[in-house]
Amino acid sequence: MSTPANFNGQMPVIRPDDAVMLLIDHQSGLFQTVGDMPMTELRRNATALAKIATLAKMPVITTASVPQGPNGPLIPEIHGSAPHAQYVARTGQINAWDNPDFVKAVKATGKKQLIIAGTITSVCMAFPAISAIADGYQVFVVVDASGTYSKMAQEITLARVVQAGAVPMDTAAVASEIQKTWNREDAAAWAEVYTLVFPPYQLLIESYNRAQEVVKNNEQLDSQRK
Repeated sequence: MSTPANFNGQMPVIRPDDAVMLLIDHQSGLFQTVGDMPMTELRRNATALAKIATLAKMPVITTASVPQGPNGPLIPEIHGSAPHAQYVARTGQINAWDNPDFVKAVKATGKKQLIIAGTITSVCMAFPAISAIADGYQVFVVVDASGTYSKMAQEITLARVVQAGAVPMDTAAVASEIQKTWNREDAAAWAEVYTLVFPPYQLLIESYNRAQEVVKNNEQLDSQRK
């Protein structure tokens, strides 16, 4: 079994104050090539990561691969959910880590941990993840916020990045590890994040809120009416 790289005996967990979110090539054209999960699910999870970073006051860096061409623009939800995100234009590099401005932006944050998601998984997520590990970063890859053209490609890529020393995670795990506790003033905003990852959770929230209203307002139940 591969050991997570660059942790030097530390637990391989996200430290929110020392992490930066890298959302790479979540583009409308590339989304049309995704075959390992429903495109709508991928879109929601990528959006959730942007919201998580905003709630955690975590730096976000985005980039796109020739967005003026068939790969298409970044989905608007990314910067809509993370208005503070920094966009770095690439000059044609497939691996975002090969772009000096992108690496410079990452280094400027001063963070040692990278949370990476990208479409396509086997390229846009994997290439910079492996490069960043080689440069000494602790890397977490968010598999369900990265999409690729087949389940086989996803599995091969996951094996490759884990072998290189990355820590694989899913979007809900990222949220929970960063959130840490429900005993916080912004708990309701965090709950909204989970509704993106698993939409039925919204129904639970609605039921809970309605029950709270009934108790607060001493509302008579329909079944108690005469």
